[in-house]
Amino acid sequence: MQVPPHPHMGLQTVSWLHEGEVLHRDSLGSLQAVRPYELGLMTSGRAISHSEESPREHARLLHGAQLWVALPDAHRHTAPAFEHHPELPEVTAGGLRARVVLGTLDGATSPGTIYSALAGADLALREGAAHRLPLEPGFEYAVLSMTGSVDVDGVRVEPGSILYLGCGRRELPLLARTDAALLLLGGEPFEEQLVMWWNFVGRSGDEIAQARKDWEEGVRFGEVHGYDGARLRAPALPALPLKPRGRTR
Repeated sequence: MQVPPHPHMGLQTVSWLHEGEVLHRDSLGSLQAVRPYELGLMTSGRAISHSEESPREHARLLHGAQLWVALPDAHRHTAPAFEHHPELPEVTAGGLRARVVLGTLDGATSPGTIYSALAGADLALREGAAHRLPLEPGFEYAVLSMTGSVDVDGVRVEPGSILYLGCGRRELPLLARTDAALLLLGGEPFEEQLVMWWNFVGRSGDEIAQARKDWEEGVRFGEVHGYDGARLRAPALPALPLKPRGRTR
């Protein structure tokens, strides 16, 4: 993995690994190795830049997910920050181990900072395990399959697939067909309209255009020190206007 310095604004990145290791550097001066089942949480807020790379000595495989969380309008200009949490709370039952990545699940709460009501958990299931996981009925949920095969409320999910579960659920039936792992993702429906382009989340096309200009001119996003190579250039803006969009189309 070799991602040169690049900018972000208006979002949080949630880095989560099952295998391998990623070295994180950012314009705050952070230098942190993120390893399997450790939370790397970067809040871009008004502006940050970072790089991500495999260390010189690294495992053969890199397997994980990076999730982007849009910051609500009241917090999207907050100061940038980086958090590393090597230990997270767990919920366990027969054949189930749930690491709470963000938010709260079944009474266990992650130390990661959040700015809206949401929850994320890494679910490891042994073959044959059957559970009914408690959910918040006001959240909308999805599961992302990482490994193995699981029936989620009767629907088979295989690695690399995501199953949208909607709102109004108080529990989630799970049946592991093999040893398996899922990411459970949920939160209150995000009602704000936003513009997402490249690495930026804003509220208007003009705001996105200004962020691109600032990055290209070396303004506002800071500098990542220690990365061996040039930073990423921003792609060209599309010819058509960037318009805000929401959950409903």
